[in-house]
Amino acid sequence: MTTSQLDGTMIDKIAQFDLPKEMADSEQKKPWPSGIYAKTLFKKHDLRVVLISMQDSAHMKEHHADGTLSIQVLKGQLHVSVNGKSHDLPTGTLFTLGHSIRHDVEAKGDSAFLLTISWPSADELAAMKHRGYGS
Repeated sequence: MTTSQLDGTMIDKIAQFDLPKEMADSEQKKPWPSGIYAKTLFKKHDLRVVLISMQDSAHMKEHHADGTLSIQVLKGQLHVSVNGKSHDLPTGTLFTLGHSIRHDVEAKGDSAFLLTISWPSADELAAMKHRGYGS
């Protein structure tokens, strides 16, 4: 990450990632436990960005995130189930999901996606009925 100035005023830190390179680097880490590899690219109190690679037929069992999330499919195809409804997400798809909604993810072919989570404030998090991943 680098720090930048705009018109003499300091702006927040800036991060830039070469996603094709990050995806190629993940391939070098095979074999992946359970056919899934995740690398957190950016983490702050209010935002998480994670690159997730999945081998064909790899499956993330039902879980939820405490923040609003997006899934941007970079490679392959994903099958996401939400409340009994199936969503097929081919390369190039952007899919969003509200906080605390239970879902599962399965790779249809070798796949990679960018998971972005807008993390709630500490007060919002404490007020949530369900907490944490996988619960």
